[in-house]
Formats: sequence, structure tokens, C-alpha cells
Amino acid sequence: MEEIQQSDSGPATREFPGDMAAPPGLPRGARALKAGLFTAVALCLAASVVHVALVFLHVAPANPVSKRYSPLINAWVYPFFEQNWRLFAPDPESVNRKILARTAHTGSDGSVQVSPWFDLTAVDRSAVEHHPFPSHTAQNMLRRAWAGYVDSHGGDDKARTERALMMQKYLSNIAADRAAARSGGTFDFIQLRVVTLPIPVSGSAAGNRPQTPVENRLLPWWKVTRHGK
Repeated sequence: MEEIQQSDSGPATREFPGDMAAPPGLPRGARALKAGLFTAVALCLAASVVHVALVFLHVAPANPVSKRYSPLINAWVYPFFEQNWRLFAPDPESVNRKILARTAHTGSDGSVQVSPWFDLTAVDRSAVEHHPFPSHTAQNMLRRAWAGYVDSHGGDDKARTERALMMQKYLSNIAADRAAARSGGTFDFIQLRVVTLPIPVSGSAAGNRPQTPVENRLLPWWKVTRHGK
């Protein structure tokens, strides 16, 4: 701040000592926070660019780049970022499926304890019914994991590709986590049984179609990471 005084030789200025001091810089913590914020924004932008590029190569027609980096693209896209056209051409379910699971634990004396079957699908259904904002996990995780398993394995349960192995591990991990949350016991193996129930056809067309039989598919025992204590 300056004070102007009038004199015979012209206006004179009077400076206060505090006005000449340089403005204080940012505290060290604020500078670190600002640098961290810039770094986080840069990482988010870089991850977004990589994600868009990999998904674009996944959905684009086959080309030399997508063929060369196919393992990397598939590892990033499946199973969480899989792309399809069902949003524009939905394929409604024509069957109802129940996915059941049971676990097994081998004791120190060699005895095997097998749990009863319990319905994983019923647990998801109870989490969705009468819920105004059901989670995407309860609605689709188990269903999409089974669809991916069937697509990669076909009619048998032999994994012949890396994606088939990945989908098998994905499905078994989901079932094992939910089994551990339900029972709380210790187990080392898990087995799934999938019961497919056809949805009855309504109207006059129901009498012209033969009734689809119920399909009961029993999967092999899978070794999982030990759950429980």
C-alpha cells in the first residue's frame, strides 16, 4: 500500500515495509496434494485411453494389430468388459436356470465331508425381489458367469482354451465365495449342478409344441482355494 503526499517538488510516495514482502508460497502439504491430484488425473486419463483402445480393438474387425495383441486384449476385456449387441437386439431368456452348489472338505484322517446342495440362484433372486434398487451383481454376475462358461466349454466340461480356463475359474470363484458366506465351514472343493427349466409357452402356440424336458447338468468337482477356518 502506498500513500501519496504532495510537496513542492511533486507528489511523493511513502511505502510501508509490509508492502515489499513477497507473497507467501503454498504450504508443503498443499503442494504435495496438488502434485498427487495431477498425478491421479493423468493416470485416470491414461487408463481411459488404454481401455478405449483395447475395447475398440476387441469390437473392430480382425486386423494385424488385434491379431498380434489378441491375448492382451482378451485378458483385459473378459469377463468384465465383454461387448455384445443385446442392448439393440435383446435375446430374452426362454428357460429358467437354477444353479446349485455343494462343497467338500477332506479331513486330516482322509475322510471327506460333503455339504448338502444349496441354491445360489435363489439367493440372488431374494436379493432382487422387492428391492427398489437391486445391485448389478445380484442380477447378472452368476448368470453371466454361467453363460460365459457354456459358450467357452460347449456341451462338455473340458477347458481347451485359455478363455475357457479363465471362465471356469471365474465361475468357481463366485460359487466358492458365496458358499463360504453362507455356510462358514471349511472346504477345498466345490461342485455345481445346473437345472434348466423351460418357460411354458402361453396362448394357442403351447398346444403345437412338444414340452421341452428338464435338463440337469452336473459339473465335476473343482479344487478351490481353501475357504473358512
